Amino acid sequence: MYKKILILILTIVLAPIIGGIYGILNDQLTYSISPEYYTKFKFYQFGLVDSGNEAIFLNPRFEVSIVGIMATWWMGLLIGGILGFVGLIHNGHKRRFRITMKAILITIAVTFFIGLIGLFYGKFYLNHANVDWWLPKNLIETEDFIAVGSMHNFSYIGGLIGLIVGIVYSINQRMISDKRKL
Repeated sequence: MYKKILILILTIVLAPIIGGIYGILNDQLTYSISPEYYTKFKFYQFGLVDSGNEAIFLNPRFEVSIVGIMATWWMGLLIGGILGFVGLIHNGHKRRFRITMKAILITIAVTFFIGLIGLFYGKFYLNHANVDWWLPKNLIETEDFIAVGSMHNFSYIGGLIGLIVGIVYSINQRMISDKRKL
């Protein structure tokens, strides 16, 4: 029983770290597409600069990493907690950990894929649909800003869908294991 709890705790500790790493990588990618999304929006939203001040960022990629961690660690905790509890259905601590970690990776893959759909949706639809978003007044690359904003919004939806897919994967693995025993 203590191994079940230990694997659950390990999952809950690792998942926000994995989520933060995902956030860093995702935000580095989106910063490459739209630096303004960060320098004119996200840095202010996350309190890295004071609102109303056009700041000079000495190392914007570092600030982007901070935003990525702050935006995703909590989602990793939530997803890891849920998938960790679902993982309790598996027998054997090694199998439990392996399947739960794979469910987390599946969740991340689905999240990223749906985020990419959001990027293309923003680029090819929203940019021509006169979206009614708050946009900074001094934007230069408005289309890239909207595309990245769309990707970020879709990523949260992707996290939820990915979580469902991860849960289904974990339960399916248990059912496969049970069938083998018969």
